Amino acid sequence: MKLVTLYTKTYCHYSKQAKALLRDRGVEFEDIDVTEDEGRFAEMMERTGGGRTVPQIFIAGRHIGGFTELAELHQRGELDALLNTGDAAPSP
Repeated sequence: MKLVTLYTKTYCHYSKQAKALLRDRGVEFEDIDVTEDEGRFAEMMERTGGGRTVPQIFIAGRHIGGFTELAELHQRGELDALLNTGDAAPSP
């Protein structure tokens, strides 16, 4: 399985949903809490090309977007392939 990284905020409902979806799938992930960490928030913005909302999700270093995109990957059956091979490309 590929490394999954989430940038989240403690009070964000979408961050909580993303973590729950991944936990339900048995996916281990790195949770970077940017709630009060300006340095990590700046890191997130740089990695996403300016994204300011959370969560911001990366699989194997590849930015896939936020919770909506994660849920869409899951609904289309593409999340497992992306996690296991890193080869599946998210559809626009």
